[in-house]
Amino acid sequence: MRFLNRRKTASPRIKAPRRRLNPLWLKPALKTLGVATVIGGLGFGVGWLWRAGMIQTAVETVHQRALSASAAIGLSIDDVLVVGRVETARADVLQALGIERGMPILAVDPVAAKQRLEALPWVRSATVERRLPDTVFVRLTEHQAIALWQRNNRLLPIGRDGTAVMTREIERFNHLLVVVGDDAPAHTPALLEMLVAEPELAGRVTAAIRIGNRRWNLNLDHGIELRLPESDMARAWAWIARLEREHRVLARDVATIDLRLPDRLIVRATPEATKPEPVKKTAAPGRNT
Repeated sequence: MRFLNRRKTASPRIKAPRRRLNPLWLKPALKTLGVATVIGGLGFGVGWLWRAGMIQTAVETVHQRALSASAAIGLSIDDVLVVGRVETARADVLQALGIERGMPILAVDPVAAKQRLEALPWVRSATVERRLPDTVFVRLTEHQAIALWQRNNRLLPIGRDGTAVMTREIERFNHLLVVVGDDAPAHTPALLEMLVAEPELAGRVTAAIRIGNRRWNLNLDHGIELRLPESDMARAWAWIARLEREHRVLARDVATIDLRLPDRLIVRATPEATKPEPVKKTAAPGRNT
């Protein structure tokens, strides 16, 4: 038996088409482009919703519901405790706080409430706290009136820090010293500190006029005017107080005492003091009148 070894005819090789290689940077770039497209689409959508007011409305709705829920579990205003209120009206404080009983205590904005309180005339500084579950605590530091500022035919109280209080309620302060001048309020605390060093003479001062934004003239009772120097004012004040104690210089017919020179004072008498006394007519001896 013959075995024939048939030689297999090799089938023709089919060449696969050569695969085209993409640049290495293309795939990350396409991925980045896709992500950017998605983010851009989301940004456009969010921007459109924002312009339409839908996001703000949704956020506000959620916020209000959360506040209502907090009030429902007991976080609502039941008391307002105010410390330090003397001149400020109760109604003004409540209006500045913008709160009412029963509203959610978490709805109170302490920073905004503080700013509104400090805009009130008498309030120098304020603090606002939420004391959970139901109390709003307010501490006020008010101006303390030390003098009255006369300006444009109006009197305004001046606080200890030299601030003018914009109020028309001054009846209780009519006993205070009246000061005049554009920059008088800022310099009034220093003036009063000097005056109290000589309390007896200070009680005779009825008004203080700021001259040229540099110095003071003091009006005393009986119409006497003291002209204080620009510098070393306290020395001049102590000097005239000593002269009054020792020589009663203010008890005479004096109109003005000028203290602006450091080594002397200039006194101007009243017009009445300079008038010559009238001559009294008398009958001649032995003549009938």
